[in-house]
Amino acid sequence: MYPIKPSHRNHVCSYDVVHHATHDGRIRRLSTLLDKFSREPLAIEVRRRFSGAEVSKVLSDVMLVHGIPEHIRSDNGLPLESSHFA
Repeated sequence: MYPIKPSHRNHVCSYDVVHHATHDGRIRRLSTLLDKFSREPLAIEVRRRFSGAEVSKVLSDVMLVHGIPEHIRSDNGLPLESSHFA
């Protein structure tokens, strides 16, 4: 399956949780959500750790403001359809 090419805002978004070590070795994680058409960062949350529920809350909070995207990409699986959030 090939990635869907975004054609307008809120068509395809991608999220990821990445980690970074500070100069003193402490780990920080960032939960990010990006609109793939406009390249606008819709969310960047920084914490020591994220549970699945906390990542879902970040996504749902952004969707309340920006609307539900048609497709959501993740590095960890297949794209999600907006019907998963209806």
